[in-house]
Amino acid sequence: MAELIKIYEENPRPEAIKQVVEVLKKGGLVIYPTDTIYGLGCDITNARALEKIARIKGVKLAKANWSFICADLSNLSDYVRQIDTATFKILKRALPGPYTFVLPGNNNLPKDFKRKKTVGIRVPANSIARALVAELGNPIVSTSIKDEDELLEYTTDPELIYEKWENLVDVVIDGGYGDNTASTVVDLSGDEPLILREGKGSTDIF
Repeated sequence: MAELIKIYEENPRPEAIKQVVEVLKKGGLVIYPTDTIYGLGCDITNARALEKIARIKGVKLAKANWSFICADLSNLSDYVRQIDTATFKILKRALPGPYTFVLPGNNNLPKDFKRKKTVGIRVPANSIARALVAELGNPIVSTSIKDEDELLEYTTDPELIYEKWENLVDVVIDGGYGDNTASTVVDLSGDEPLILREGKGSTDIF
């Protein structure tokens, strides 16, 4: 059964962050808040954990389109090919923020993602999510937790999330009510920015 851990975004307790990161390092699955919806994530380097998320989501791992949650733009060079100045300026302007940017992947991608030509990068404006990544030392793979309710696509109440997911994950972080609008997805792998999904992030900056 999952553990429900309360962490306040204004001042994430280091001991609570360390507790969650220990779970991630052991291959655990964690539901955590972002600046948009709550996400389901694991350590990007843990193949067993990645397979668990794929099973839960009902997808083949090789075909999964998940985001990499980064603490800041310094993680980019780990998994993204060198980008031009114009692209970097867009990232600097938009991040941290409610955007997912699709960028060309490099040869350093974990083996489960080696065949992918592009990767989705997120740097959320949420101190809990970024603190987890900073403490872990590498990005978290993340996917959304969709709701079957057609009127309310994403559950925003952490206690309701816990009730639904307590037997599927190891930790649910209660970081307060989340948003019910997903990130804006922008493909920057081509010559011009291409909006793939309009979400919480304004498209006026492109």
